[in-house]
Amino acid sequence: MEPRELIRNMLTLQQRLNDDTNGAGWENGVNANGKIISWKRCVYMECAELLDSFAWKHWKDIAAPADADNVKIEIVDIWHFLMSMALENAHSKGIDIDTLAREITALQGFAEFCKEPFRLSEYNLYEIVNEIELIIHKCSGSMARIHELMTDFWRLALKCGVNLYVLFEMYVAKNVLNKFRQDHGYKDGSYHKVWNGREDNEVLAEIIRAGVVEAGAIYERLSSDYARVR
Repeated sequence: MEPRELIRNMLTLQQRLNDDTNGAGWENGVNANGKIISWKRCVYMECAELLDSFAWKHWKDIAAPADADNVKIEIVDIWHFLMSMALENAHSKGIDIDTLAREITALQGFAEFCKEPFRLSEYNLYEIVNEIELIIHKCSGSMARIHELMTDFWRLALKCGVNLYVLFEMYVAKNVLNKFRQDHGYKDGSYHKVWNGREDNEVLAEIIRAGVVEAGAIYERLSSDYARVR
């Protein structure tokens, strides 16, 4: 698929997930239960989780390698919320998904994001940390500009080994997990995120490493593994 088609498909999947999770009209900033939605808060909280994939603490495990699998999962989680922010913004302007996809692919940095990603090991820990904290800083203020955030995100993602094509494959997989969570009680708190000692994100990463990339097959594997949770 062409880059614009990949973006359009991800936006479509994210719109559907948000509709299912939050109810109609979520673009107005409130879900069906009256809960206020703050996508920028979601972004900086996921950035904080990404930070914890690196040995940034000066008092603990100071020589530990980065958790490369979880780095990619957290990159994808940040992308979920950046797309949600973009969809909300587009809705307020009467812009449809096709137009939004075209606008995103025209942004600064997108062409580079379609090229080969770098290796995480090529970068100093603190260079990556600075990139993450830049996004946190921009999301903490009153004016979080989605187009700037996307450009910053693509630069960070490339340094973490994720380009557009890696992102698309992993996004589809994580989208399936998010749907699985919602189908199994995530909202009401009955869902078990830890499966026999492992977080469901770890289970998903293992499924992807095994070469399972089709959405239906991923859902089946998750169902099979979840049925064995004690």
